[in-house]
Amino acid sequence: MKKIIFLLSLLSFSLSFGQEQNLSGRPNSDKSKDSVKEPTIDLFKIISIDNDTTHVDTSLTIQKDYRFNYLRKDIFGLLPFANTGQTYNQLTEFRDFNSVIPKFGARARHYNFMEAKDVNYYYVPTPLTELYFKTVPEQGQQLDAFFTVSTSERLNFSVAYKGVRALGRYRHILTSSGNFRTTLNYQTKNRKYRVKAHFISQDLLNEENGGLTNDALVSYISKEPEFDDRSVLDVNFEDAESTLYGKGLFLDHEYYLLGAQDAIQNKLYFSHRLDYSYKKFQYLQSSAANALLGESFQSTNLNDEIRYRNLNNSIAVNFDNPVLGKLSGRAGYSSFDYWYDSVFVGEEGVAEDRLEGRLLNVGGSYDNFLAGFNLHGDISFNFGDDFSGNHILASAGYQLDENNFLNFGIKQTSRAPNLNFLLYQSDYVNYNWQNDFDNENAQSLFFELSARLVADISGELTQIQNFTYFSLDDQNAVKPFQFDGDVRYFKLKAQREFNFGKFALDNTMLYQNVSDGDAVLNLPELVTRNTFYYKDFWFNKALYLQTGLSFRYFSSYQMDAYDPVLAEFYVQNDVEYGNYPVVDFFFNGKVDQARIFFKLENLNFLIDGNNNFSAPRHPHNDFMVRFGLVWNFFL
Repeated sequence: MKKIIFLLSLLSFSLSFGQEQNLSGRPNSDKSKDSVKEPTIDLFKIISIDNDTTHVDTSLTIQKDYRFNYLRKDIFGLLPFANTGQTYNQLTEFRDFNSVIPKFGARARHYNFMEAKDVNYYYVPTPLTELYFKTVPEQGQQLDAFFTVSTSERLNFSVAYKGVRALGRYRHILTSSGNFRTTLNYQTKNRKYRVKAHFISQDLLNEENGGLTNDALVSYISKEPEFDDRSVLDVNFEDAESTLYGKGLFLDHEYYLLGAQDAIQNKLYFSHRLDYSYKKFQYLQSSAANALLGESFQSTNLNDEIRYRNLNNSIAVNFDNPVLGKLSGRAGYSSFDYWYDSVFVGEEGVAEDRLEGRLLNVGGSYDNFLAGFNLHGDISFNFGDDFSGNHILASAGYQLDENNFLNFGIKQTSRAPNLNFLLYQSDYVNYNWQNDFDNENAQSLFFELSARLVADISGELTQIQNFTYFSLDDQNAVKPFQFDGDVRYFKLKAQREFNFGKFALDNTMLYQNVSDGDAVLNLPELVTRNTFYYKDFWFNKALYLQTGLSFRYFSSYQMDAYDPVLAEFYVQNDVEYGNYPVVDFFFNGKVDQARIFFKLENLNFLIDGNNNFSAPRHPHNDFMVRFGLVWNFFL
């Protein structure tokens, strides 16, 4: 109820701002026309955690269509499950080797979990509201409401809530999630001191059905007409759910001893960053009557709970000179606790109730423009107990000519595997272990070429030692493993839009190849997205529209399977999936500051039926009609 009251209050507040607008999205009162210059859209600034700044964009482009989804970002390379708010299967390797701290686990549930890097800060000359709405399969809706105001030129607040509730077409796949965040951005009048801070609270619930039963799989694959009503297909269980909870507090501030923020002259300043987060993952099941997950210690009221607490605290000294560049040195302290409520004693040994890390951090970074090159380097080292690690990054960018820019570099990371590989406890017998795995070591060469007359091309060659993964053991139970060889893979991605008057063709293609370790890292060789559409102004330019067809495809491969207890994907090498097209028809329009989206998803399934999968036992989306909007209000 509190969430509903919050959304309604924010909506009514937004509508009061939206009553006085012109086509450009700026204030439209007679008084402002006569006495006050109207602010332009580029003055509504969005600032990242690392101070990268963009501005609010109310245009309608094909990229906006790609980002109109539950995650609010382009999901090329991700394959969604059948219901909004569920997880995604990876069509390319997204493993994050930038962090040197081992991650919590339950990675399949983290796609919509907001970390500190996902929160933005704002500067706006007038209050700004954004409302996002989109329909979901069957009953429910998804909303994202955001409001920010600068009470002065130096102080800004924002508050936002993202909520999803969707029943889904299959049995027992309800999702219900909420992400609340609020931010503060302040600087002193002399610009010597600046502070950014935010708080996040979120809970992401999924009902878990374990996928279709063996009999239901046969009916689904054979496209039997009586099972077009997906709710009649049997699933493995209807009494389980998992929830990922989280809270986060972040503080980042700077004090300038020499110069000031945004000044061109020499700058010398101290910065301090504090990042605290708490997570809990819970798996609940009423009974363990299904043999899919193996034996359990108790037959009813299964309850797995894992808790995690992490603190990163660092201070840095920064020197910025127009000739010498920007040089930063930092030091800090990190700690994490990962714990259960009991010690597990089994036939294969003892699984402790806790993993703790106490780490000292040192590092530095360098940025400069020298001899035509944009140089960037960053280095981090962690020292202490069993979780030491390091990260090294060096890159250079060069403007080849007015149409071509090249960025290339190398990175190397060593860190402990995710914590659920090292320690796990469950009411299910097979899901209890403690391992002493070595650090994962990864090295990558990468490049990015922005060639205006050709395409935007990026590539990466990666090698990983001690690659950790989940797979099935000899008893057909999901377990963690560490590969004793090297995993090597290469990926090349290209994107280009061709315009033919009022028509356009946007193409994104990804080629990848696993040369070593293809038994533990399964990826399709080819992933494509091709969109052909018409765009134009109608009704005396009151409406700008885009309409066309989007084609998606990935080649056949041994797709990872999903495990509900761990909320992780695991490697299977028995069955191949993929090699099927998906076609969407869309009609998008922009009226004032409202962008309206209408889509017929998976249109070809309406013609030929659907027996495809997002993971083994988990069906792909059927044909659906979806619509929604993104609407900005300016005071």
